[in-house]
Amino acid sequence: MDARAAARLRTVLGHLGRLEPRDVVAHPTSGTVSPTSFHPQQFQFTLDNSILSLEQRQFYEENGYLVIKNLVSDEDIQRFRDEFGKICRKEVKLDRLVIMKDVSISKLQLAPSEKVVTKIQDFQEDPELFRYCTLPQILKYVECFTGPNIMAMHTMLINKPPDTGKKTSRHPLHQDLHYFPCGPSNLIVCAWTAMEHIDRNNGCLVVLPGTHKGSLKPHDYPKWEGGVNKMYHGIQDYDENSARVHLVMEKGDTVFFHPLLIHGSGRNKTQGFRKVGIPIAAPIGKDGCVSCSATPYGYDGLKPKNP
Repeated sequence: MDARAAARLRTVLGHLGRLEPRDVVAHPTSGTVSPTSFHPQQFQFTLDNSILSLEQRQFYEENGYLVIKNLVSDEDIQRFRDEFGKICRKEVKLDRLVIMKDVSISKLQLAPSEKVVTKIQDFQEDPELFRYCTLPQILKYVECFTGPNIMAMHTMLINKPPDTGKKTSRHPLHQDLHYFPCGPSNLIVCAWTAMEHIDRNNGCLVVLPGTHKGSLKPHDYPKWEGGVNKMYHGIQDYDENSARVHLVMEKGDTVFFHPLLIHGSGRNKTQGFRKVGIPIAAPIGKDGCVSCSATPYGYDGLKPKNP
């Protein structure tokens, strides 16, 4: 320390009065730190906040998904199940709600019930179901990936039926960005909440960890003998030897994953109907909009019809 610096230090200490020189701790500035000794953690897929731990952020960065246990209460899930039942029985009618049936039973003349509905989409106009998208415990985690100014791009409640033997209850491996060509992709996240115990028997989610670091791949209808459900597109050129993780989840568990993560689900080999609730969220720009491609059916333009 030169004479002038020492004098300035004595002056400062004199003003502070109660501090002794030993109480002053020197911290290096950026100018005194060698670039080779400074290695800050780089996060590409998560945002700075106090919700996720360092370990959770690192796991998502590396794998593209993160499971949060017991996030949604049993009470909320029961309310959502009750509302879904009313929609299936046509006790609730919404103009823009999309109701889908499994291809193996779609032509059967069955009474309206949960047994004939495979999926409902765009439930944002149903106040009870959309309440799921506004749950504080869901939003606080969504904002870890999107930031605070967000909207639900798409909403679904999937009711995977018992497989009829044609294996049509499967969902081929795909990337969500194929269906929702919006960006930036690193600020989009899907929240997938189990509404009951889910494992490989009733068609749990399967993910290919780390595939979110790649690009959007070409999709098409898989060549399945038993048929394929409408808009159930699958990736054509993924590495079949890639590691897979089957996510066994309990009621209320929620997995958050990146829109480029390759994922799908197996067939439901039980006699029950496996239910999950899914919103996909994206940040809103300064103009109040989400930036999306003009291509109507994914980047490759596949039309919503059965092959």
